[in-house]
Amino acid sequence: MTGQSHVQTQPSISTATGVFALLKAKPGVTREQVMAIMPAEIRATVQLYLDGKIRDWHAREDGKGAVFLLNTKDVAEARSIMEALPLAQQNLMDHEYISVGPLMPLRLLIGTQAAKQ
Repeated sequence: MTGQSHVQTQPSISTATGVFALLKAKPGVTREQVMAIMPAEIRATVQLYLDGKIRDWHAREDGKGAVFLLNTKDVAEARSIMEALPLAQQNLMDHEYISVGPLMPLRLLIGTQAAKQ
């Protein structure tokens, strides 16, 4: 043996089912600045919901922004959607993106072939 592992790794296939977008006002941005844009932001986000791009949205409990769950397969698509919104166009928000998918250890409960590998 040469010390190298003989286990071959499977190529990673994305199983992303959505992307969380966490929005927070940039440092120094006032509530008044945000509220001036909010009517246009609300109309745009409702349209995205009606178009099936936004699956779910919530206010942050700390009052500093919002969290969206987007129906996208990758962060690039989520970023293009969120950066087209009025608050982002005015450079008032910071965005963080987290791609999410199925909780894979649950496969152990159903005994699939993938769980046995």
